[in-house]
Amino acid sequence: MQAPQSPERADTVGASRGSLRAGRLRGRRGWILATLVVVVLAAVVAATIRGTVVDVYSVDQHSMRPTLQDGERVLVDKRLGAVGASGALEELHRGDVVVFDGTGSFAPYESQSELAAAAEHVGHWFGLGAPPATYVKRVIGLGGDTVACCDAAGRVTVEGEPLEEDYLPHPISAEHPASEQEFEVEVPPGRMWVMGDHRAESVDSRALLGAPGGGMISQGRVIGRVTEVVWPWDARRPLGEAASEATSRGPSASRGDGRPPASGGQR
Repeated sequence: MQAPQSPERADTVGASRGSLRAGRLRGRRGWILATLVVVVLAAVVAATIRGTVVDVYSVDQHSMRPTLQDGERVLVDKRLGAVGASGALEELHRGDVVVFDGTGSFAPYESQSELAAAAEHVGHWFGLGAPPATYVKRVIGLGGDTVACCDAAGRVTVEGEPLEEDYLPHPISAEHPASEQEFEVEVPPGRMWVMGDHRAESVDSRALLGAPGGGMISQGRVIGRVTEVVWPWDARRPLGEAASEATSRGPSASRGDGRPPASGGQR
């Protein structure tokens, strides 16, 4: 027959088991705390990258067809004004497809509740939709440029030089001009004239000629330059430099202050 445990032995076993449970609880809490720290740090890094380097935006309009399709998601380089790999400033050029904030220009033509705007911001963070008052268009003219349409061949001109806009959905001719709406504007310093590639469906600078600012968008409203389509997967493609070069062909690309870029500055 087994002798009963002494009170001292029972107390020692109970204390050991209690210490073991406490140790496991502390370990579990430590693991949870470490996981939370990693998640918070990852969120901070992601927010920093998306706020200053690159971000993904959803296209929810038809104005940039065939270059961009409704529902596609695009990678946006937000480093404009920063020093690039070549050591030169990353600057805006004619032909760039840009995402910009239309507040104060395009936005007055749309009404939206604060709750809906907040929901769109949250949706954008999770890759669903774009923030409110956000637009994607192509830069046609920069500060100091005179942009007009159309010449005898139906082309848009910048500083009197015709643009070879190979990205438009149809060949340009006198019968099918680059824009059905005629215009001639001089772009003030620090601003830009933007148009969609699908001119018949695009609400762009042409629609704002009679509004305050005359359709000129502040370059300070540019969020970034579209560099590639990243979704759907089977439609992934770089936007390419060909379109930008076609728009920039003719007059030298402006830096936004009316001066030509430094050597090597044009894309």
